[in-house]
Amino acid sequence: MVPPTEAPSQPKRRSPARKGKGGAEGQWALGYREPLNGNEQSKKDDNPLNVRSRIENIYALRGFDSIDPSDLRGRFRWWGLYTQRAPGIPGARTGTIEPEQLDDSYFMLRIRVDGGALTTEQLRVIGEISRTYARDTADITDRQNVQLHWIRVEDMPDIWRELESVGLYTTEACGDCPRVILGSPVAGIAADEVVDGTPAVREITHRYIGDESLSNLPRKFKTAISGSPRQDVVHETNDVSFIGAHHPEHGPGFDLWVGGGLSTNPKLAVRLGTWIPLEDVPEVWNAVVQIFRDYGYRRLRNRARMKFLVADWGAEKFREVLENEYLGRELLDGPAPPLPEGPRDHVGVHEQVDGNYYVGVTSVAGRVSGSKLIEVAEAAERVGSRRIRTTVEQNLLVLDVPGPEVEGLVSGLDQLGLHARPSSWRRSVMACTGIEFCKLAIVETKNRATDLVEDLERRLKDVQGDIEKPVTVNLNGCPNACARTQVADIGLKGQLVRDDEGNQVEGFQVHLGGGLGRDAGFGRKIRGHKVTSAEVGDYVERLVRRYLEQRSSDETFAEWANRVSDEALT
Repeated sequence: MVPPTEAPSQPKRRSPARKGKGGAEGQWALGYREPLNGNEQSKKDDNPLNVRSRIENIYALRGFDSIDPSDLRGRFRWWGLYTQRAPGIPGARTGTIEPEQLDDSYFMLRIRVDGGALTTEQLRVIGEISRTYARDTADITDRQNVQLHWIRVEDMPDIWRELESVGLYTTEACGDCPRVILGSPVAGIAADEVVDGTPAVREITHRYIGDESLSNLPRKFKTAISGSPRQDVVHETNDVSFIGAHHPEHGPGFDLWVGGGLSTNPKLAVRLGTWIPLEDVPEVWNAVVQIFRDYGYRRLRNRARMKFLVADWGAEKFREVLENEYLGRELLDGPAPPLPEGPRDHVGVHEQVDGNYYVGVTSVAGRVSGSKLIEVAEAAERVGSRRIRTTVEQNLLVLDVPGPEVEGLVSGLDQLGLHARPSSWRRSVMACTGIEFCKLAIVETKNRATDLVEDLERRLKDVQGDIEKPVTVNLNGCPNACARTQVADIGLKGQLVRDDEGNQVEGFQVHLGGGLGRDAGFGRKIRGHKVTSAEVGDYVERLVRRYLEQRSSDETFAEWANRVSDEALT
């Protein structure tokens, strides 16, 4: 382990330190290791992983008011804890008042679910923790985690004890470190799978999560590993992704992508043109993380994501550094995997490779509850299942369902508001946490998404059968794109707008025609066009009806939205 107050040692064949851009960007590999901002100073002062002992031995005993501010708004994140937004603070004040004025004395707790893989026992424990400590709150995130709210610091030792008793943890669920690893929710069971990435997910989490040598990165680091031909982990938006690909000589393995990310400077990941065998994925992953640690930009937080490094270097240089400085060997060239066909979300009833079935059900914008998670676990166990999966669409899968039990399970989950045969709107609307709990948010999102689903089901019932591919509607409470607004058919970015009477109200800037896979690209913004929150239902209905009237044969919503005039989209 590297002492927390020292920078990790440099790998071999490192370029010598020199003046110039490296200094301007604060790159460790070029000799610029001095703390460059408050976040870097905090990490240098004490490795954030060390804060757990203070939580357990000091803060849990003395209460919220005893927490050191540098722990509260910094190091707590490495253990999955963010302070919630204090109630009653309007969106107009977001970013205009001091952090301590936004802080509530309660926390959001993010539970890592690497690969989206849960047992029914683990799901039940999460539900029980929610009911005991979190006012029965639970959200499934678009990164396959589960988030709880209203958590008290006094309860964290008991919560960790209960989670870890069933193999769950919150280590590095947030912070400038390797966060949860996205994985195909049908890994190991799908008949069309290229390769099962589960062993790589497990090896990485076992070897590297909580490793102090990787716990001080320039900013957060997002990983995805999927061997599904559906490419079901939004790999285009992650810092590093391994996507199933067949090599003509060596067989199944992974195609390597780096440098994706959204927020205010969105960039799609780029292929490095390499083929990685399953057994090499952990080693290559570790090398990519180290490149980010050593060469990533640390001077300015808004330049500290790996996407900026990849954009400046390009794929060729990144691969050269990876091979020469970190792996010490060349990687095999490999072909690009085919573009995915069909839906990526696994909603519905599908046969597994073993003859059983998995059932994918939708939540509305990820909002569930602890009680509902317990009921899902019990429903699964009644039909003989012990495995649950979360998805990047904020949904749930129940695996290993015997054929005769499928319809009974579907009916039972339907009664819980989790649908295997949902409307296209219940299937395609996503939302971030929003102003209810998030200190960065400007507008409300979760309840708005729920109302929007019901509104669109009513408004567009007559054309439901005409929408072959669900039109995605993603709502975000601020510009940070946690709900992937830039790659949705209709992306709604929260901001304050003026209504017809000139009043400042909650609303959204609109992004149209974004997508991933075959339609990969960012949605277009119509200059000056915004909608109030109250107008969203009217606006989406108008857009969808116009699309259905004007589309050409087999034209997707994204293709139509990028073809027509601005006037057609307002």
